[in-house]
Amino acid sequence: MEAGVGRRQNVSIWWFAFGYFAAYVPYSSLTKYLSGTQGVSGNVLLPATALASLVGMYVFISAMGWWKHATHRTVLGLRIPVPGPWTLLSGLCTAAIIPTTTLAYTFDGISILFMMLLMRGGVLIIAPVVDVFAGRHVNWYSWAALAMALGALGLSFAMDHQLSGAAAVHITLAALLNLAIYLGAYFVRLRFMSRLAKSDDGNARLRYFVEEQMVATPALVLTLAAMALLGGEGALSRDLAAGFTTFWSSEFLPVALVIGVMSQGTGIFGGLILLDKRENTYCVPVNRASSILAGLVASYGLWLFLGNKAPGISELVGAGMIIGALLLLSLPPLLEKRSAARLLAQATVAAGSDAGSVSGHARPVASRAISGEAAGPPPR
Repeated sequence: MEAGVGRRQNVSIWWFAFGYFAAYVPYSSLTKYLSGTQGVSGNVLLPATALASLVGMYVFISAMGWWKHATHRTVLGLRIPVPGPWTLLSGLCTAAIIPTTTLAYTFDGISILFMMLLMRGGVLIIAPVVDVFAGRHVNWYSWAALAMALGALGLSFAMDHQLSGAAAVHITLAALLNLAIYLGAYFVRLRFMSRLAKSDDGNARLRYFVEEQMVATPALVLTLAAMALLGGEGALSRDLAAGFTTFWSSEFLPVALVIGVMSQGTGIFGGLILLDKRENTYCVPVNRASSILAGLVASYGLWLFLGNKAPGISELVGAGMIIGALLLLSLPPLLEKRSAARLLAQATVAAGSDAGSVSGHARPVASRAISGEAAGPPPR
């Protein structure tokens, strides 16, 4: 069992980044398609997508055989997985991140990429703050990539405002509130991860992942159901109630279920990226850059197939800088790993040569001892 855990923990963070990217492209593009092109309210979408995410979470953890890593308690004679107090709170924060991410792509007048830049830029700023609080060492290339990613965001905003003069006009109070909840939940979540799970202990990372995931989507579904039942006659409660009832006969239900499964995919791969043992200032740019590139691909897909506005020059420049940040994150560790492997190989060869020299020196001594001679220095 331990060997299997070790093999899974050796999966490169870049494979997780690819999985995150691959899930994020359909997730963001289909969400924008339903809310923007088909006029489906984001609140109506939430129940179906949350339920699909819930099923996806249980199927994934069961298929991977990871339930055994969670803390277990005996209830009525049955051993069941349960979260710890901190993973419970982290799961509740994740439950806040899931719907605010989906809602971010449903606001009128705000593009996928622009809202994504706001959310990703905020988390990029949070990452080094969390590392400083946790007393973690931050490598130079992590700081450099962070600066490059933030520069990409700032340049994109500046160029977008200069070209259109309307970048800030579309940001509504609802969008800002959604952004604040998203960033606050991420700050708390990263703090808990740094304290409890970002270490060399692969079992600790898997335990945190499973316990957080088993809380997040069930908590989200229960919260949405409570708001639909107890929220009164407001528009939010009506939309959520429709999401739990009439929307299930809608022609758009299959698309919503795909969105939910892809949302869970981003949660799985995104969580595994953030739980890497390296500092947050390294892991968060990998996570954020993958989603920004996915947003760029999704924006082009919507432009190509649905006639939406194509990404502007500012967004392309920002994406180019993000690619540069990814290279900056990936190349130094790779070069360090190769250098360490080369030094190890040289040390192994040197050790083998020394052993051979000692063996060759001892062989004449042994021969003379067997023949009855005194074991002394070899003849000159």
